[in-house]
Amino acid sequence: MQDEVSLIRRAQQGDQVALTQLYETHFDRIYRYIAIKIGDRTEAEDMTQQVFLHALQSISSYKEKGLPFSSWLYRIAHNQVVDFFRKKAKHATVPLDESLPIPAVEGDPKYLVEKKIAVEEVVMATRKLTAAQQEVISLRFASELSITEVAGVMGKSEGAIKALQHSAIVALRKALATE
Repeated sequence: MQDEVSLIRRAQQGDQVALTQLYETHFDRIYRYIAIKIGDRTEAEDMTQQVFLHALQSISSYKEKGLPFSSWLYRIAHNQVVDFFRKKAKHATVPLDESLPIPAVEGDPKYLVEKKIAVEEVVMATRKLTAAQQEVISLRFASELSITEVAGVMGKSEGAIKALQHSAIVALRKALATE
């Protein structure tokens, strides 16, 4: 795979192959980030497409600034999520209890039910975290970003992210222990 910097430069010049490679490289992680944040897979797919549409329209103005390209994409995704919740607040809300159902896969039905219950317990427990703690958990574990990448996305130091992650995990453990 070509180096990402050259891909970005080619994409900025309108190279469709480079744009496609950037899309394919980052789509799944951006999608998982949005899906965890909003709790609606179908809406997350639409929003992820919007993130990449916005990125495509704005790629000519992208500047590296020492951060990975993914940090820029996560910032766009974060803004999409914020807009989503602003719009949702103006309309009737749907509880997140049905969020992120486990897709049916072949296997033991008992295992699938237990897994779904476990995921729901974690989703419920994360609601007890602060917004910053939820963001760190989502970026680190759902989107599989490094500490450095999370720091770039959230605009904080790596030390602050490590401390926030630690406090989030401690709070999550406490919340899960009480359930």
